Amino acid sequence: MIHNPPPYKVIFDTDPGVDDAIALYFALAHPQIDLVGITTTFGNVSVEQAATNALYLTNLAGRDIPVTQGVRTPWRKPAEAPPDFIHGADGLGNLPQREPCSRVVDPRSSAQFIVDMARTHPGAITLVAVGPLGNLSLALQLEPGLPQLLRQVIVMGGTVTEPGNVSPVAEANIWNDPHAADRVFGAGWKLTMVGLDVTHQVVTELALFEKIARRHQHVATDTLHHAVAFYCTFYSGFHKHLSQQPGCFAHDLLAFIQLVRPDLFQLEKGVVRVATEGLAQGQTMLNRRPFIHYPQAGWAQDMPRTDVCMQVDAPACVRLFEETLLAPWLAP
Repeated sequence: MIHNPPPYKVIFDTDPGVDDAIALYFALAHPQIDLVGITTTFGNVSVEQAATNALYLTNLAGRDIPVTQGVRTPWRKPAEAPPDFIHGADGLGNLPQREPCSRVVDPRSSAQFIVDMARTHPGAITLVAVGPLGNLSLALQLEPGLPQLLRQVIVMGGTVTEPGNVSPVAEANIWNDPHAADRVFGAGWKLTMVGLDVTHQVVTELALFEKIARRHQHVATDTLHHAVAFYCTFYSGFHKHLSQQPGCFAHDLLAFIQLVRPDLFQLEKGVVRVATEGLAQGQTMLNRRPFIHYPQAGWAQDMPRTDVCMQVDAPACVRLFEETLLAPWLAP
């Protein structure tokens, strides 16, 4: 008899956001993911809107999952305006209307929720973080032993060789709160970075979301289709191939795919530091030559190392997403 392993218990730290919504619905649909909480942060939208969107999306899907509200601003740098030209003013492509939703946020802060869950389920929780990393940094301040309490952390953010999307060298999530990110990368937990090096290899076409919406005939997948159509309009103006065949880089989705199918990724391990000031602010720097003793401070050889995703089987990722979202996962 074949025994399937128990699902991964996951806290989703997020700033929904269209690609966050894609990732969320994949997590709800995948049988190996048990989403035990959603912690929200500023980023694609304000933290208040992020929490509203998380409550709304889970309610549409018929799920009652705790949602908390977390940090509102970066640790040190001035806050940036949310990119409403990418995700819409509401984060979901400017929905023309919303279904009623009476659910409310959990009164705990996102950082406190992370700590509470880690203490309750030591060694069992995977934290998938796809926004700025202030909640994780604050949780570390509340519980310095958090790296030993969590099973692993998967971060969608950063880039090593792929050009950045907010500067030539920086990815948006890390750039939005670089001081928090540098603390997270140096904390000593089992950490995997899923950055632009792989997310820019995987395109989910708008036609796929149309197919998913037609299959389910459900307000949840109709909402996702609307949001992705708005998102694709942004991408079509920047990437020639996406103007010819509408689609998007489903950045945050890959963090969950890395969790359930790590075999689809090629990794490189090394110390990752984050530039916190100047023109390179938000750059994730990977030490790819650990055998060298650098005279520059901050690169000690005994620092915690990160598994960095450098290559991915893009067609397999798209197939997994399609199969998962087309399967029956929504309540009638």
